Amino acid sequence: MKQYLKHDPWQIIEEGFNPQVNKISESIFSIGNGHMGQRGNFEEAYSGESLQGTYVAGVYYPDKTRVGWWKNGYPEYFAKVLNAPSWIGIRVNIENHELNLATARIESFNRTLNMRTGLLTRRFVVILANGKKLEVESKRFCSMAQGEVGAISYTLTALNFSGLAELTLDVDADIINEDSNYQEKFWDEVSKDSFDQSVIVTAQTKKTHFLVTTGMSYQVQSDGKLITPENIRVNMREKYAAHVFQVQLQQHKAVTIYKYAAVLSSLNHPQEKLTERCRAVLDGALHVGFDELFKAHAYTWQRKWEECDITIEGDVAAQQGIRFNIFQLTQTYTGNDERLNIGPKGFTGEKYGGSTYWDTEAYCIPFFLGTAPPRVAQNLLMYRYKHLAKAIENAGKLGFTDGAALYPMVTMNGEECHNEWEITFEEIHRNGAIAYAIYDYVRYTGDEGYLADYGLEVLIGISRFWSQRINWSDDKKKYVMLGVTGPNEYENNVNNNWYTNYIAVWTLRYTMEVLNHVKSTSAEKWKALQKKVVFSETAELARWNDIMANMYFPYDKTREIFLQQDGFLDKELFPVSKLTEQDRPLNQKWSWDRILRSCFIKQADVLQGLYFFEDHFTEDEIRRNFDFYEPMTVHESSLSPCVHSILASRLGYHDKAYEMYLRTSRLDLDDYNNDTEDGCHITSMAGTWMSIVKGFGGMRVHNGKLHFNPFLPRQWKSYSFRLEFRNRIIKVTVNNEGTDVKLIAGEHLTILVNGNERKLGLI
Repeated sequence: MKQYLKHDPWQIIEEGFNPQVNKISESIFSIGNGHMGQRGNFEEAYSGESLQGTYVAGVYYPDKTRVGWWKNGYPEYFAKVLNAPSWIGIRVNIENHELNLATARIESFNRTLNMRTGLLTRRFVVILANGKKLEVESKRFCSMAQGEVGAISYTLTALNFSGLAELTLDVDADIINEDSNYQEKFWDEVSKDSFDQSVIVTAQTKKTHFLVTTGMSYQVQSDGKLITPENIRVNMREKYAAHVFQVQLQQHKAVTIYKYAAVLSSLNHPQEKLTERCRAVLDGALHVGFDELFKAHAYTWQRKWEECDITIEGDVAAQQGIRFNIFQLTQTYTGNDERLNIGPKGFTGEKYGGSTYWDTEAYCIPFFLGTAPPRVAQNLLMYRYKHLAKAIENAGKLGFTDGAALYPMVTMNGEECHNEWEITFEEIHRNGAIAYAIYDYVRYTGDEGYLADYGLEVLIGISRFWSQRINWSDDKKKYVMLGVTGPNEYENNVNNNWYTNYIAVWTLRYTMEVLNHVKSTSAEKWKALQKKVVFSETAELARWNDIMANMYFPYDKTREIFLQQDGFLDKELFPVSKLTEQDRPLNQKWSWDRILRSCFIKQADVLQGLYFFEDHFTEDEIRRNFDFYEPMTVHESSLSPCVHSILASRLGYHDKAYEMYLRTSRLDLDDYNNDTEDGCHITSMAGTWMSIVKGFGGMRVHNGKLHFNPFLPRQWKSYSFRLEFRNRIIKVTVNNEGTDVKLIAGEHLTILVNGNERKLGLI
């Protein structure tokens, strides 16, 4: 762990500059607004180690897979969120000495992210090689009120001199992804222009032909008054445009540069209108000004926090952790566009390609169900519905027929684009997570109409896949599932992964339940769907029923536990506690061969199934499996701690629940897994919210009613959270005196707390 950030309930604060953790800080201090995002890179030049990152939602590139062989069905590319044209650059040169924190002597440095208002502030004092002492304050935000606008306030104060400063304000599309497989640059220039105090660059992605138009305008203020810069000149080269000008610095008097950016893409605008509309957005930003833009942005954040904040009394580290997670989730996905989804790194880095994984369905949807109107979660489901044809095509490439659908492990447009065979072909449990998300959405919202209109069609495609993927074993006299990778990616190509087998059978059962429901409530829609998907009730349902009745689930009768897969007990079993510090993390210290042969578990596997389907098992069954598997779990997936925290809460293991909560909430802030420099773990951040609401708060939905079985961690004095539930908003507060639940908006509601009914009404 790296614990260099100060604990504060509303701010992330870095005091002093340490180049060795700069890439970690760049991830943590990332900002975004659902439309675009920006790593916490410096505006001025920095020649030290850095991961430059500017991102535009929905814009990607199909980078050719870097392997030496292909198999049938193997993806030809790995889709990547693109490092997009940069808009933040403000280069500073004083008497031929460039401001560069890698070479200057730093007297003081502070970087602060105010999560309440979404403002990134940096203050530092440096001495350049020529002895000039300079104070700099930068403020930056990506507007939550106007998604295509970014703004910077950059203030220079000469401390021991007066003289000229030369500034270069640019838009730079001549950039490269750090993870480019062949060092290829993914952007071509379309046009660039300069006018007044502005430049605009339009660049197009190769192959996918997305256009992004990035413009910047600026104002200069000295001694509180706007001034016209001196000696403005235009600097243009391929994929780059800048204005270079001079300002006079007077000792101890501040000069502020306001830089406004407009970032528009062809996803949202006609190509021929991009430049015109970019100019209009820039003109609007200039007219409004930095302060008013920020007021609107901060007000939007205020409204967001009213919807989703969680308060913790008595534990600042825990409070900071949950707010950081909520902040990153909220600025990554706003739910306004069903074409968009949530990448594992969001707008904070390139790793995992920025594509959609099963993380969205398993972890993010519950967060948005509880903190936003139903349309937000529904848009995430619609993203998958609109990719159903591609899922059927993906399955067809692997030999499946008759409308069987295999949703991709990694995707931007519905096509599979993951480039590791054991994941691409074998980690098929992702199909089950999509089916579960439909169930979770309907259970929580009560929106049964979604099933007839969209959900059942997806469920039939997924169930057809499971029906074909399973085969009969004459030896076991059972149906089996061979050659899979479960959620525990530290084992590949196993037979009868318990979780995969279980969620496959559950999907078949749930699909049949939904089918019968739609037949009885929307007969005409069922007839139309049956014709569309060519569904044979007699043959297909007979097959599904046979599988459900005769599926094989590996089980150890001695320990009375579900076996992660066939042969798991052949491993040498011992707990993580016997590993040395030098062994961790395994994925950075051990060979892959050694990991695969070990008993160690990357993330919840059997326990993932017990979390999803806890009502199917007794508390003793859950306890036995938790006690067996958790000690062998290394939690080297960001998705792991939250599931264990929720189950530990259910079992009364309160200290373990708190330990796992702290791990998930501060995973990036404390760099638990030594990988935050690649970007924050955005999709798993929803698990932090679940750890409190479903874990400590014990929130469940049974028969259309909210249930709570809360406890108060001994480290806390109280905690509270809000929930949106079926057109109501409630607030739950837990302290040493008990649990208080208030109805904030909507009609009266009956809930259960520790099994006892409470009727809520507006006061």
